[in-house]
Formats: sequence, structure tokens, C-alpha cells
Amino acid sequence: MSEAQTARAPDAIEGLPTGRRRKAAFALGMGLMLSVLDASMSNVALPAIAKDLNESAASVVWIVNAYGLTVAMMLFPMAAVGERIGFKRLFRFGLLLFICASIASALAPTLPLLLICRVVQGLGGASIMCLFAALLRHIYPPHLIGRGIGWNSMTVAVSSVMGPSLGAFILSFASWHWIFAFNIPIGLVALWGVKYLPDVAPVKSRFDWVSALLSMTTIGLLIIGIDYLATYTWQALTLIALSVCVGILLIRRSSAQPAPLFPVDLFRIPAMRFALAASASTFSAQMATFVSLPFYLLTTLQRPQMTVGVLLAGWPVGAALIAAIAGPLSDRFPVAILSGIGAAAMALGLTLIALMPATVDNTWLFFAMMLAGVGFGFFQTPNNRVLIGAAPRHRAGALGGLQSTTRVFSQTFGGAVVAMVFSMGFSIGPLLGLWVAIGFALVAVSVNVIRYRQAPHSGQHG
Repeated sequence: MSEAQTARAPDAIEGLPTGRRRKAAFALGMGLMLSVLDASMSNVALPAIAKDLNESAASVVWIVNAYGLTVAMMLFPMAAVGERIGFKRLFRFGLLLFICASIASALAPTLPLLLICRVVQGLGGASIMCLFAALLRHIYPPHLIGRGIGWNSMTVAVSSVMGPSLGAFILSFASWHWIFAFNIPIGLVALWGVKYLPDVAPVKSRFDWVSALLSMTTIGLLIIGIDYLATYTWQALTLIALSVCVGILLIRRSSAQPAPLFPVDLFRIPAMRFALAASASTFSAQMATFVSLPFYLLTTLQRPQMTVGVLLAGWPVGAALIAAIAGPLSDRFPVAILSGIGAAAMALGLTLIALMPATVDNTWLFFAMMLAGVGFGFFQTPNNRVLIGAAPRHRAGALGGLQSTTRVFSQTFGGAVVAMVFSMGFSIGPLLGLWVAIGFALVAVSVNVIRYRQAPHSGQHG
């Protein structure tokens, strides 16, 4: 049976058969774990890399930036490539590229070579990340999509908890090279499971190279501009202005196309607009929290470094605990109610931390952090269910790029806003940064209130 015929079979339309579905979900989860673990473990390794290669802290930060920027710029183009060559083929290519780049990174003798390897690794990461939503849509039948999203959310949360600790453990007895080598066995396991992924027929249209270049330029200039807004304000504003100009050209070009690389057609769907707005505000709140909270716990509440690490783990622990519950609930109840409760819980947890005195017991701080994580996990699963369900099936690839780009951009924006607060020189900068995170979470609550009131008109009941 050909790939196109397989895609038209009932199993492909209503999800994979149970046995194959579990194996495909496992392969997808391993790819997800690979991307999350790499990001968190490479952060931990930066001081060791700087010392071993005799480089400054400012230089080695680009080990993280080069990867993240490449991923952000390539998500839309790689999603379009996936629609044209097939999701399974692109997932296999992304894994192979990621594994090879991890081997090269582990062997890199100098920082410039390591940065090149990280750019290549970012291309592989973008090829994997842009497919999660699309593959979920084809792996699970409609009534189980919420459960699939819940399991993926739990994978992200557990990997987030494991990453820093696992990285620190490796560095305690081995060099930083093994941080990148650790990706190899996980990637190989995921590569083994690729054969179980659904066979989706590729679309028959030419790749739009002009839109790809416009998209990469828009995203790249925007993220760099936001990143440097606090330190090089005028230069950053110039980059943002250029990004807006290029973005306008991209939107005008895309508006005339039936299935554009930059998915302006998806923005016309009311349910999609609400879900994207809610997702953007929540991910901004997440990054604002993780930028400001370590400083707040260390300097304001005077907690030791080890304690700070334990307290921060409360967020992913809470998200992991709620993920399995949020999945089935998202298949039964209105998304606006579930996501609104999740965003409110996140805002409440962060508010409790901001209002607690310095003498408070660490147990209460951990509980409040876990409550915020529970809220984040409870929000994400139903909201992602709407994102995945609102897009037409033939635009599943474009949806994956849009979902991932929204997350990356929002996290960058949240971190940049907190950096601007810190740069103002206030002694209470960490506390103000925490209130910024609370503000973003309250915006998410507001979006869900509006979404609930307009649900009869936008079709967002489930």
C-alpha cells in the first residue's frame, strides 16, 4: 500500500490502531523528551564549558542562544517542508540530524565549532518540534486527543524536572562533552519508533522559498530585538521595526495563498485566535516566573542555592501530577472553563509566593510553586486540544509550526519584559518581575472569560 493510500485508510483518519498507536506515541514522547532534556542540560553545562574552553560567560551563552534562535527561525519553514515530504520522513530526518549534531557537539574542541554544531542541532530540533501537533492529530482518534496531549505534557514536565539534576549528576563525574553525548541513546530509541508513526500523504504544492526567507527574517529580527531590548534599547527597537516591516510583507504575500507557509488562514478561525492568545500569555507568564523567581528566592527571601533548586522543581512536579487528569477532562468539559481555572490557579500560586514573608517555611513556598505548576499543566492540555482540533486536517503541519513558534516567541517576550524591569535598577526588581508574571497569568484568565462568553459563536464547547 502506498503512502497516499495509507493516509486515506480509516485508521489514518480516525487515529492508529491501539498497538501501533502506543508505539507511535512512545516514539513521539521520546522525541519530545530529547528536545526538553537537551535544553535544560546544556544550560547546566555552560559554566563547565566556559572553564574548559577558556571562554567568557557572555560567549558561552550563545551555545544556548544559537540553538534556540535556529529553532525559532526554522519552525515555519520546516513545518512547510513536512507537509510536502511527509511528517514521518521529516521526523526521521530531524532525529538523524539531531543525533549527528550531538555527536559533533560532544567532540567539538573549540567554541566556534561547538556553535556551528548547535546551529545544525537547532535545525534538527525544529524539524522534530514542528511536528508534535500534526502527529498527535493523526496518532490519536478524536475522542483520545486530550489524553494524548496530557501524556505529552507529563513527558515535558518530568523531563523538565530531570534535566537540571541529570546534567548536574553527569558533570559530577564526567566532562561537559557527555551532556551532549547523552542525547544519542534517546535519539536512537526514538529513531527506532519512527516506523510506527502514521503515514500521512504529502501535499502537492511547491515550497515557497520567498515566504520562508521572509519568515526567518521576521522571527529572527524580532527575537534578537526583544532579547536585547533592555541592554541596547535603540538598536533593539530598530531590529523590531525592521521585523515588523518584513512581517507586513510576509502577511500580504501569505494572504493571497490557499495554504501559505505563514499560516494566516489559521488566524481567521475564532477558536484558534483565542487559543493562541491564551497560550501566548501563559508562556509569557511561565518564562517571566523562571527568570525572576530565582533572584527573588535568593536575594529577597534569602534562600540558599540548593533550596532554590528544590523550590523551583515544584512547578514541573505540579504540572506532571495534573497532566494525566487534565487530558480526560479536556475531552469532556468546555476548554474555556478548564483553561480559565488553570490560569487562575497559576496566578494564585505566584501571588501567594509574592505575598509570603521571608520567614515563611519552605514547605509553603514549595506548595505555592506546585500550585502554579498545577495551574500551568491544567491550562495547557485543554488549550492545546482546541489548537489541534480547530485546524483543518490538511493544515496540521502548519499548525505545528504555529504552536511551537507561539511558545518560543512568548517565552522570549516574557523574559525580555522581566529583563527590562531588572534594568531599571529597582532594588525590588525580582518582586516586580514576579508581579509581571502574575499579570500575564491574569491576562490568560481574561482571555478565557471572553472565550467562554463567546463560545456559542465560536464553537468552543469542547
